[in-house]
Amino acid sequence: MTIHEFGKENQTVVVLIHPSVVMWDYFEYVIPLLRERFHLVVPALPGYDRDLQGDFTSVEEIAAELADWMLAHGMTDVGCLYGCSMGGSVTARFLADNRVRVHGAVMDGGITPYQLPWIVTRGIALRDFLIVYMGKLGGIRLLEKAFATDEYSREDLEYISSVLNHMSPKTIWRTFESCNNYSMPEVISTDCARLEYWYAQAEKKERKWDIAYMEKHFPQAVFKEFKGIGHGGLAALKPELLAEEIERVCAYQCVAPEQGDSI
Repeated sequence: MTIHEFGKENQTVVVLIHPSVVMWDYFEYVIPLLRERFHLVVPALPGYDRDLQGDFTSVEEIAAELADWMLAHGMTDVGCLYGCSMGGSVTARFLADNRVRVHGAVMDGGITPYQLPWIVTRGIALRDFLIVYMGKLGGIRLLEKAFATDEYSREDLEYISSVLNHMSPKTIWRTFESCNNYSMPEVISTDCARLEYWYAQAEKKERKWDIAYMEKHFPQAVFKEFKGIGHGGLAALKPELLAEEIERVCAYQCVAPEQGDSI
């Protein structure tokens, strides 16, 4: 796992963890907006790392490896830990491990472990694998049809196609199998003072189980809904807004919100 750093001269650490089917440069529009104020840590997750050969491992292993790296580099405090979709899964596990003090955290459309029978969860993973693998085989023409009604340019679709070409079948399978079924402690204890779960208004139905999981296992979490975007759309479509929201979380003083609050 390659770790990219920006603004190393700044004191407050912000960690940005990308979703699946993109690389770390998913944050290319956000990094310039934050690097002057924050020390940015942007990991290229295994299987999505152009600089290192290898496949996706697991949510648990990635969270542990990231904590190992941060502690080895003297980073014991994080101002904001932001993870989107797959990155939200890593964020949840990182918080549960509680090895690095996180003052504020955001799970943006984060995937939580399915609370379903084993055979059902593997069936869902297989379905998701086949969808993405067919996109890998179909190339740019299939992507143009699949995303015909979305706000993606030809350049965006070419980027997605290049990422799919980079992803091995093992990475595709492990991504969905692990994000849907990663292990978590029965009782989660974290020092995080501010935990927010974000979702797009258009995906509220799809995030129903995730929101319920957060309410049960992270009762301190607060929820924020965004309009005018789809799943994981902030970094690409509204980078200024994402930067502002991350700054807000970093500025949050350690005052615990009331259980079940919304913002």
